[in-house]
Amino acid sequence: MNGGGRGGSLLAISDLHVIHAENRQLVEDLRPGSDEDWLIVAGDVGEKSPDIEHALTTLSRRFAKVIWTPGNHELWTPREDPLQLRGKERYEHLVELCRGLGISTPEDPYPVWEGPGGPVTVAPLFVLYDYSFLTPGTATVEESLAKAYAKGVVCTDEFFLHPDPYPTRAAWCEARVEETERRLSACDPALPTVLVNHFPLVRDPTRVLYHPEFAQWCGTVRTADWHRRFRAVTAVYGHLHIPRTTWHDGVRFEEVSVGYPREWRRPQHPRVGLRTILPENGGPAGAGFTRGQRE
Repeated sequence: MNGGGRGGSLLAISDLHVIHAENRQLVEDLRPGSDEDWLIVAGDVGEKSPDIEHALTTLSRRFAKVIWTPGNHELWTPREDPLQLRGKERYEHLVELCRGLGISTPEDPYPVWEGPGGPVTVAPLFVLYDYSFLTPGTATVEESLAKAYAKGVVCTDEFFLHPDPYPTRAAWCEARVEETERRLSACDPALPTVLVNHFPLVRDPTRVLYHPEFAQWCGTVRTADWHRRFRAVTAVYGHLHIPRTTWHDGVRFEEVSVGYPREWRRPQHPRVGLRTILPENGGPAGAGFTRGQRE
């Protein structure tokens, strides 16, 4: 599947969390800098299905192409959500919603960006976590989880993210890893990739977490070599609410999250907005938030 004009930029953002009024306004203010801009949305648009649909509809009307992968929050089943689907059924419903809006998902052919910095295969991935980012000082998943619960550091997924029909979230993660590896292995070997996943593909970005126990809800060790195996020029992720650029094995990793207003309003917080993925070193994105920025 090809696309992308000869101009424009490949942009990215995640963790919009539009349940918050300030973040909803940020989305309303978001604009492309070119009619040819593509936008990667790396998960956690929102929790409630009407909010998710509104935000994705808004973005799909503004950008030449939108590419989405789910975060953990889209997969929640809050009691107050009119959509009470759980687990895989909820994910499949969101995929169909995106397809109706012309948005690429992890279940669709991976699009090829042919604009500046291309051609590259842009691969949205849906890979969960399996608790294998163990808490320091523990040797097993059971011990790691017990330490987290004892400290009161427990991800809300444990209550709202249901793995149905899989017995556990780790089992769902295993199935997703196997399917995603198969699809990535079938990509054109002549093209580099931009790998997009809500959770970081490597553990290193989690080492700065204030609560190290939370890392076990942040990915899986099974993806640790994907940026090398699958020719990544950039890996895009969110989830941690620590927007920054890091390098691993010579590959650029971009954490593109907005996060919660209480986080991005802090004076020392990095500017939130669109991140330019390609062309690399293309300067600030041609679009951005008109509120909450630090210049």
